[in-house]
Amino acid sequence: MSSDEILRQQLRTLLLKGNAHMTFDDAVAAFPAEQMNQRAPNVSYTPWHLLEHIRITQWDILDFIRNPNYIAPAWPSGYWPAPDALTDREGWEATIASFHADQRALVAIIDDPKTDLYAPIPHGDGQNILQEILTVADHNAYHIGEFAILRQVMGTWPEGHQ
Repeated sequence: MSSDEILRQQLRTLLLKGNAHMTFDDAVAAFPAEQMNQRAPNVSYTPWHLLEHIRITQWDILDFIRNPNYIAPAWPSGYWPAPDALTDREGWEATIASFHADQRALVAIIDDPKTDLYAPIPHGDGQNILQEILTVADHNAYHIGEFAILRQVMGTWPEGHQ
């Protein structure tokens, strides 16, 4: 296996399997619907807000990679749902499905042998795809860990979860 193939395999694993951190799917599994819109003590957002933030940010980086007409959302408001926004089970599932679809699109970019992971993104200011994939993985890992702790504080893990 070439060093390029090894790198692509490692990036794929980092995005999908988590390596040293919990995966997105493990973090959201069996989340109780009645607590999607609740806030934990001293937290200004809900579990769904946090998942939407992860999804929006991942989508934004994917859009930056693919879209030569990319325009960044306003910071920080463009990367979070409105503070008073609520969802239902259908919206929760849509957030998860969109996260997975964008994650698959990132993996497709990684898996495309024509993708030069090191070339500067033409409409960027020095970024390359490798850097952006690592940023997605880093951001996701941080907030997935945060989501797991939020679950612990809120008592939303299934009985017996460790």
